[in-house]
Amino acid sequence: MIKTGSQILVDALIREGVVYVFGIPGGAVLPLFDALYESPIKFILTRHEQGAGHAADGYARATGKVGVCVVTSGPGATNLTTAIATAYMDSIPMVAITGQVKTFMIGNDAFQEADIIGITRPVTKHSYLVRDVKELARTVKEAFYIANTGRRGPVLIDLPVDVTMDKCEDIIPTEVDLPGYKPTYEGNIRQIKNAADVINSSRQTVVYTGGGIIASDSAQELLELAEKGNLPVTTTLMGLGGFPEDHKFSLGMLGMHGTAYANFAVTESDVLVAIGARFDDRITGKLDEFAPNAKIIHIDIDPASISKSIKVDIPIVGDAKLILQELNKHIRFNERKEWFDKIKSWKEKNPLSYKCEGSVIKPQYVIEQICDVGRDNIIITTEVGQNQMWAAQYFTFTKPRTFLSSGGLGTMGYGFPAAIGAQLGCPDKIVVDIAGDGSIQMNIQELSTAARLNIPVKVAILNNGYLGMVRQWQELFYDKRYSNVTLNGNPDFVKLAEAYGAVGFLVEKKEDVRPTIEKAFSTKKPVLMDFRIDPNENVFPMVPAGQAIHRMIGTMA
Repeated sequence: MIKTGSQILVDALIREGVVYVFGIPGGAVLPLFDALYESPIKFILTRHEQGAGHAADGYARATGKVGVCVVTSGPGATNLTTAIATAYMDSIPMVAITGQVKTFMIGNDAFQEADIIGITRPVTKHSYLVRDVKELARTVKEAFYIANTGRRGPVLIDLPVDVTMDKCEDIIPTEVDLPGYKPTYEGNIRQIKNAADVINSSRQTVVYTGGGIIASDSAQELLELAEKGNLPVTTTLMGLGGFPEDHKFSLGMLGMHGTAYANFAVTESDVLVAIGARFDDRITGKLDEFAPNAKIIHIDIDPASISKSIKVDIPIVGDAKLILQELNKHIRFNERKEWFDKIKSWKEKNPLSYKCEGSVIKPQYVIEQICDVGRDNIIITTEVGQNQMWAAQYFTFTKPRTFLSSGGLGTMGYGFPAAIGAQLGCPDKIVVDIAGDGSIQMNIQELSTAARLNIPVKVAILNNGYLGMVRQWQELFYDKRYSNVTLNGNPDFVKLAEAYGAVGFLVEKKEDVRPTIEKAFSTKKPVLMDFRIDPNENVFPMVPAGQAIHRMIGTMA
C-alpha cells in the first residue's frame, strides 16, 4: 500500500506498541501531526519540549517500555537536548523524533534549522537523519531495537518535513540486522564460576548494585543471591528499589550521601560484587581509597563500563538477570558472623537520623509520612538537590521501578514531568514528585498538562527558600558566603496550582503534614503540597568532594 512518510511512521509506532507520545507540534512536523489526528496513539501535549522528554523518560522508567517524544525542528529540538542527555546518562530507553527542514535546505541556515544530530551525538546511543522515505519503516524498527537492548539509551530520529510528505509503498520490516551491534547477554561461564568461588570463600563480601538490576528485571535473582549466599547488599541512587530496603541484608544507598554503614562496609570489604553499576564518582569518592582491599567482581552488559574507573579483577559481560541465574547455581551459604556483627555495630552507631523540634517541619519527616501513607502503591519521582537525597535516604523502597530520578546528569526540573509520564504508564499507582522550591520552578508549566488532562500526580515541595544543596555546600565549604542561593520572590505555590486548575495545600506545622498527605492522596486531581520546612536543615551523612567515602561529615565514625 502506498502511504506518506507520516502514515508510515505512525503505523510503525503502533507496531512497536506505542500508546503514549509526548511533545509539542510545530511547522516541521505538521504532516506527522496530521497523521496522528486519527490514530489510536494518545498524544500528550506538554508545555515545553524538555517536559515532553522527561515525561517520556518517566514513562519508560516506570513501565520498562520505550518512551517516545516528538518535537519540531530548531528550538523545539534543542529544547529537548537536556531530556535526551538525562536519559542517556541513566541508560533509559527512549526514541526522540525531531522535525527537520526539507532535505535540500539542510546546511543552509534555513528557518528553524539546527544540526540536532551533531548537537546530541555525545548524548544519544544512536541517531538517524532520514533522507529517503523508503528508509523510514526500517529506521523506526532499528531505533526501538537499539534503544531497548544492550545498555539501553535514547535514540534520535531526525525527520525532514519533505520525507514525511513523500510517498512510497509501506514495506513492513520483519527483523533487525545490525552487523556492528551485537550486545552480549550470556556471561562467560568460566568467569561466573570463578566469581562464585571467590564469593563462597570470602569473609567480608558486599554486593553493590545499580540501575542495571532495574533495567534487566533481575531484582528476584538479586534477592536469591543475597539470601542464598548470606550477603549484604547496597545500592546506588539509580538502584533504589532493586533490593528491598526493609530486608535484614540491606545496607541502603552508598556514596556521597549514602548510609555510613554502607560506606564503611564497602571500604572494609574483601570482595565487592558490582552488578549493573558503573562506579560513578558520587559512589567511589577518592578512587585510590575505594574498597582498597577488595577483589572486585563486575557484572555489566556494557563492556566499556568495566575497568573504566576502577580496576576489576573478575569482569563478566552480559545481562544481569541471565548471569545471576547462572551464578546462583554455584553460590553456597557462608555464615559470616563476624562480618554481620560488625555491620550491626555500624548500624547501631550511625543510623540515619534527624532532630525533631516542636512544630517545625523537618523534610525527613515529610518523606517518612509519604512513605507510610503511600505504602506499597506508590511511585516516587524527584527533582535534584536536597529533596532528592532526603527522598533516597528516608523513603523505604522495596520494589523496582518505584524510584525515578535524574542520577547521572542531575537535572533540576526532571521530577514533575517524569511523574506525569509515570502516572500515565501506571494509572493505578499514586505518583508523587518530591521537589524543592527551586527545582519545581524549572518545569512548573507542566501543571497545565496535568490539570488539563486531570492526571492526578502529587507534588510535595520541600520549601526552604533556598537552592538548598548549593546553600549547604556554601555553608560547609565556603564560610557561609551565601552567594545567589536565596529564593526571594518565590510564588504563592498554592495560588499558582489553583491558577493552573490543580489543587494546592500550604502546610506550615508538623501536625498538619500527615493529614494533608492523606487528603492529597485521596484527591483525584493533580495536587501540589507546599511544605514550609526548616530552612537550615542539611543532608547528612555527606562525603566532601574528593574524599574517601568512609570519611563522612555527620557520622560518629
